[in-house]
Amino acid sequence: MTMSNIHKISDEMLDDLLGNAKTQDDLFGKDGLIKQISARFMERLLEMEMTNHLGYMKHATEGDNSGNSRNGKTKKSVKTDNGEIEIAVPRDRKSEFEPVLVAKRQSHLKGLDDQVLSLYARGMTVRDIQSHLTELYGTDISIDLISKMTDAVLDDVKEWRNRPLDPVYPIVFIDGFVVKCRLDGRVSNRTVYIIYGINMEGQKDVVGLYIGENEGAKFWLQVLTELKNRGVNDVFILCADGLKGLPESVETAFPKAIFQTCIVHMVRHSLNYVPYQEKKAVAEDLKKIYQSSTRESALSALDDFELTWGDKYGAIVKSWRQNWEKITPFLDFPIEIRKVIYTTNIVESLNATLRKSVRNRGHFSTEDSLMKVLYLAIRGVSKKWNMPVRDWKLALNRFAIMFQDRFPEKLMT
Repeated sequence: MTMSNIHKISDEMLDDLLGNAKTQDDLFGKDGLIKQISARFMERLLEMEMTNHLGYMKHATEGDNSGNSRNGKTKKSVKTDNGEIEIAVPRDRKSEFEPVLVAKRQSHLKGLDDQVLSLYARGMTVRDIQSHLTELYGTDISIDLISKMTDAVLDDVKEWRNRPLDPVYPIVFIDGFVVKCRLDGRVSNRTVYIIYGINMEGQKDVVGLYIGENEGAKFWLQVLTELKNRGVNDVFILCADGLKGLPESVETAFPKAIFQTCIVHMVRHSLNYVPYQEKKAVAEDLKKIYQSSTRESALSALDDFELTWGDKYGAIVKSWRQNWEKITPFLDFPIEIRKVIYTTNIVESLNATLRKSVRNRGHFSTEDSLMKVLYLAIRGVSKKWNMPVRDWKLALNRFAIMFQDRFPEKLMT
């Protein structure tokens, strides 16, 4: 029903519907008016479906000797996000009627599926979801049914992980975090690796999601080869932490890509050494390093950082000096590209969502259950990614100059 049709409902009609209802329970309670109206609406829609199936209205003469007709109704309980509703489903004599609203053997509406998946994506266990829905709606849903709802996502996960990708990604980030999985009868650590790209339109996209135990050159070459098989021909800049074997694999799979130690990771790891009350001040002084205009001024800013914080946080200074040659390639880029590389909200907001989704679970019984939660969390957050990254056009113009021989021709015109 459209909003314009809703506004056409008169006060008299509403008064007739409300009848003697006076309290919240009269409206929204277990046997309240809302559930009764929902049941009547569903039954009315099913009657309309039956009419469409048979090709004639109820009691119409066109149905005489038509070969098929209505044949009573069957009672059916349907679980909805308003609780359980009992409806009467019409039948036809040939048993050919296949309702769309509530299919045969379907015991719940799609809205309930969406709610279950939303709760699952937030890290709630199957038992937690069952308890939540029972308490909130009075809907008694079996653990088996909830498991089937979430298992249905696995086909989507497989399709999503194998979908074709864009041929060129100007910037790709790789990050990881540790989760616990029960495998072979014991709980062990697994690292979730997220490969996150920004395409030529400036749109954010999770291009890969992998679970590994021991990363190395062989593992990363397999991952990058899979991305190539899915259509990625070129990456301009790849930003990652010090993942074992990754730089060598990038050189093999994408030999023209510039490998850059991720500034986001460097800042994050550095601030792990700092108590809360000094994080802001330390972060501001680190920003002076990676926002410097030249390598020389960046090194000078690092020297200043050491003078200010070296006695307290010598480990931070040591880390930046040891990784200096891997940190500084981005200083050769114009500021428009650097802003995209060292912006923290791109990677950090996604990681925060994923970590939150797995935190409540303690550990996962299978890798499939972990992958379902991660996929649903990514699907939820990516719905908000409808705008290009900030100042993308400025960065794209710089990419077109710096990588002219590899820049897609259709964007050059």
